[in-house]
Amino acid sequence: MNVEDFKNGQVLLINKPLNWTSFQVVNKIRWLIKNKFGIKKIKVGHAGTLDPLATGLLIICTGKMTKKISSFQNQTKKYTGTFLIGSTTPSFDLETKPDNTFPVDHINKDLIINATKSFIGKIKQKPPIYSAIKKDGKRLYESARIGENIEINDRDIEILNFNISRINMPHIDFEVECSKGTYIRSIANDLGAALNCGGYLSKLCRTDIGEFSLSNAMSINSFEDHINT
Repeated sequence: MNVEDFKNGQVLLINKPLNWTSFQVVNKIRWLIKNKFGIKKIKVGHAGTLDPLATGLLIICTGKMTKKISSFQNQTKKYTGTFLIGSTTPSFDLETKPDNTFPVDHINKDLIINATKSFIGKIKQKPPIYSAIKKDGKRLYESARIGENIEINDRDIEILNFNISRINMPHIDFEVECSKGTYIRSIANDLGAALNCGGYLSKLCRTDIGEFSLSNAMSINSFEDHINT
């Protein structure tokens, strides 16, 4: 693969590592391409953010293929992960520490399965305040971190499938297929509310974006080896 291939446009499937931001992955890929071919600039972007605490499929576009980013972003996504019920966190995940705990003695498999049914279809979802959504020119997480109270509008999303794959209380493993703009962290929080016991997201992996699969993705190190061979 030569520099013209990257300028004309490539779609790279990257397995985002834990604790990396999606922007850091883009910067790393851009640096590797620039460093390999001795060029000063090249367009590189991603088609759908993954939180730092999430892993899995990240579509990276280079050169002319960056014009196709929005079409990739609009495709359905599939995720696997784990909810932890019995407590809540302000960020709906492990970014912040639990702020409330609740009993889970009343929770059983039937309650959990029945609760998931209300999420299927086109629904309204309130995004986490710890998110990159902008309001009044400021990222919501910037307001959250200084304790500002912000009114967050519901968003229209669609949950196509929501399956519970394993229950090992208080951990619930799941699979979700959903539309663009869906926050799995909010599903965790809302499911916990539906069960009257609280809940947050403890693990998340994106496995598919449209027809693109994590099984075909490469690690950043593998891409580095590939570009240097």
